[in-house]
Amino acid sequence: MLRIWGPPGLLLATGVYVAATLRPLWLGVTWLVLLVALASVLSPLAFPRSITAAQARQRGAADGRPVVYWRPGCTYCLRLRLRLGRAAHRAHWVNIWSDPAGAATVREIAGGNETVPTVVLADGTGVVNPSPDWLRTRLGR
Repeated sequence: MLRIWGPPGLLLATGVYVAATLRPLWLGVTWLVLLVALASVLSPLAFPRSITAAQARQRGAADGRPVVYWRPGCTYCLRLRLRLGRAAHRAHWVNIWSDPAGAATVREIAGGNETVPTVVLADGTGVVNPSPDWLRTRLGR
């Protein structure tokens, strides 16, 4: 279960504990709000819905959209996602922690490492940790 929740769940649990035990009450509530905000940023919910690598390849071949391989808790992935804004929904997103085939694709492109974000364009070109501006131009913004 910890694998599902990971750092966001731990931050939420810590926030609830601190809010319940810290005195004065306003200080505990302040910590709770801070930890909830941090948990939401690190949560997979901040990203578009993930699909499997096979689905992403199939859909990318059909519509020409790039595939973005990411994992929860990755600050570079979060930076890319936030900088893309609404344009992020124009790509297919694959969580490598929930899809072994996606992780294998990333290792193949990144020389054996699971370095994310990794973007694969419709023509098969793979780029590790691209700039948000580079990806935004490929998304046709």
